[in-house]
Amino acid sequence: MLATYLDHLVVERAVATNTLLSYRRDLGRYEDFLAAAGVQNFADISATTVSSFLAHIRSGDENHPALSASSAARTIIAVRGLHRFALRDGLVDIDVAAEVRPPTAARRLPKAISLDDVERLLEAASIGDGALPLRDRALLEVLYSTGARISEAVGLAVDDVDREGRSVLLRGKGGKQRQVPIGSYALSALEAYLVRARPELAARGRGTVAVFLNARGGALSRQSAWTVLRSAAEKAGIRVVISPHTLRHSFATHLLDGGADVRVVQELLGHSSVTTTQIYTLVTVDKLREIYAAAHPRALG
Repeated sequence: MLATYLDHLVVERAVATNTLLSYRRDLGRYEDFLAAAGVQNFADISATTVSSFLAHIRSGDENHPALSASSAARTIIAVRGLHRFALRDGLVDIDVAAEVRPPTAARRLPKAISLDDVERLLEAASIGDGALPLRDRALLEVLYSTGARISEAVGLAVDDVDREGRSVLLRGKGGKQRQVPIGSYALSALEAYLVRARPELAARGRGTVAVFLNARGGALSRQSAWTVLRSAAEKAGIRVVISPHTLRHSFATHLLDGGADVRVVQELLGHSSVTTTQIYTLVTVDKLREIYAAAHPRALG
């Protein structure tokens, strides 16, 4: 049965070699479990058997270490695929693995930096003379002020900036657009760049509507924006790993710390589901503990 299914993956689904090796390893462990449980016929496997296998791989044994939630989920997905294949091929009358859900991996908290670190980062970006420091400061100010993804920031066109309305138009995933406010500090940095630096950079190129330009006058790429951020972090002496998403995470976390409603933050970030945004509420737990410890008369003993 296992051999037939693996052949199916190769011939009909053309899975990659590494994927096939993972399936073979995961299903081999399933086969060992069934043999140890005395299951000789595929039709004798029950939903309880599959659930027991999931519990087994999560706890481990003398021959195999316990699997993490993500690894166990991958293994159960392979097992579910095997049983689904058996049903479709008419080898069994029921898919007993269909109701056995893969475990959900623990959600990783987004990494955010403190407001002090943000301010140091922004100051470091403007160190130097000429047009590029003005551009770099404006770019990082926009990222932190709007919560924009890096692709949204470098995709900004000049007409997307509404200076009077103090907002910018961001183009997100799936072509979705959203108008978000921009803070006074970011707007000032953007104004300084657009007036004092962008014309100089634009004169070196062939003309583009992009707000942020590279040294040759073309639109700034995502990779170059990454370089701007890494360089500023190094100058600021920030030790933690910084990415463009760090500023997005910090934007959301600092808003929630300041009392913003999670649904407002959802709209600002452009999340289609509030569930995605709610992970940021977990980041503020440490803040809540600090307030609790300082305010409750019996918090400390």
